[in-house]
Amino acid sequence: MRSWIVILVTCFITLRATEPQTMRLDYFHTGNASSEMFSVDQLVLEPLPWPGNPDRPIDDLNLGKYRFKLVDKNSGKLVFSRGFCSIYGEWELTAEAREMHRTFSESLRFPCPDAPAIIVMEKRGTDNEFVEIWRTEIDPKDKYLQTANPASQGPLIALEKNGDPSHKVDLLIIGDGYTAKERNKFEKDARKMMKALFSKEPYKSRRKDFNVWGLCPPSHESGISRPSTGQYRRSPLGCAYDAFGSERYILTYENKALRDIAAHAPYDCIQILVNGKTYGGGGIFGLYGTTSADNEFAPYIFVHEFGHHFAGLADEYYTSDVAYQSANGRPEPWEPNVTANLNKPKWNALLTPEIPIPTPWKKSEFEAMNVTYQARRKEIREQNLPETVMEALFRTNASKETPLLGKDKFSGKVGAFEGANYEAMGYYRSQTDCIMFTRNPVPFCAACQEATTNMIRFHTSKQ
Repeated sequence: MRSWIVILVTCFITLRATEPQTMRLDYFHTGNASSEMFSVDQLVLEPLPWPGNPDRPIDDLNLGKYRFKLVDKNSGKLVFSRGFCSIYGEWELTAEAREMHRTFSESLRFPCPDAPAIIVMEKRGTDNEFVEIWRTEIDPKDKYLQTANPASQGPLIALEKNGDPSHKVDLLIIGDGYTAKERNKFEKDARKMMKALFSKEPYKSRRKDFNVWGLCPPSHESGISRPSTGQYRRSPLGCAYDAFGSERYILTYENKALRDIAAHAPYDCIQILVNGKTYGGGGIFGLYGTTSADNEFAPYIFVHEFGHHFAGLADEYYTSDVAYQSANGRPEPWEPNVTANLNKPKWNALLTPEIPIPTPWKKSEFEAMNVTYQARRKEIREQNLPETVMEALFRTNASKETPLLGKDKFSGKVGAFEGANYEAMGYYRSQTDCIMFTRNPVPFCAACQEATTNMIRFHTSKQ
């Protein structure tokens, strides 16, 4: 009997004679706030062909804190590149990184080369230019290349198929903290998140550019860890709340477990659905996004965090506590939806004609409203009140914010509104409100929509 992997390849993917396998380099990223180093863990040949766009091997979007290049060893030709972010890249900005070293497992995925190649790792400097920080050689004929397939964690669910993965955005939704008896719940949750995502532009208009897959490795217990309340679970992906000390931030540090499970699907991006009600999520560009499935605001969280993970969007809010330390000065962010440059914002071509720059808005009134809201939010968590209390607070706050931001003089216009990127001053967003700014029932702002469309084209266009 053929394995389900072979069946998947035969039925779901149109194979071409030249289609390469997917190769993965697992490595360790170690350091602190002032230094970092890399070391090879293993080189892996994943079981499925490379799902990425063969017509766009070189990343020209200039996104991410890091970038890696695949260079042919003999000719020196650049054959592949990708910008990305990492957990380490966020952690090094925390207070903890100033006091200790830590090591994180990370991976790079790329089409398997035919001959020895060089992996060149680069990091963005304060001038926004990439600088080489590490390189290592790989060989597809290396005797230590891991070619054994990882164990199956359950059947792959084709949630939506619109064509060959090579010219589609392949979104993989993985469940964590779902028991074997909760598989049907996972699929229901995943479809609910899909509905939310494809109700928003530009995803709504570009839905046919996506394939959506689902995997739900069975968990021994329902739910994931939440250390701040003494709840611990050994879930298949190892997801947990309280990342970097933030009660709502959900991450997994079990990179190899995640990669081995995900290897059973063609994917360009991963969204992890955790089986829990407490509000939470996270999103890291080029890595993955997370969402707590049972929260009332889960659809919003899913769309917001996918914006981080898929399109490299920055948070536009600035009144909530975050774990990261403020940057010195106001360097221009690489993210496409925030800027410190009022002379020529990234979305300059989208500006409403004759709009004032910077653009006035009810900033002081908004901030005064949020003082009371944030204080109450902190009380709810400190007192460990039921999640329904937090959800009610969110609804009340949205009922006040939505008219304030939606009925201002320049609401709906594209300008440069101060307050973004976790900072009240010096950074600007393109519109008064956005999915990346509040939980209000609003669309993505113009800058976010343009950046997302560009990313969809990168994965799907034929040159």
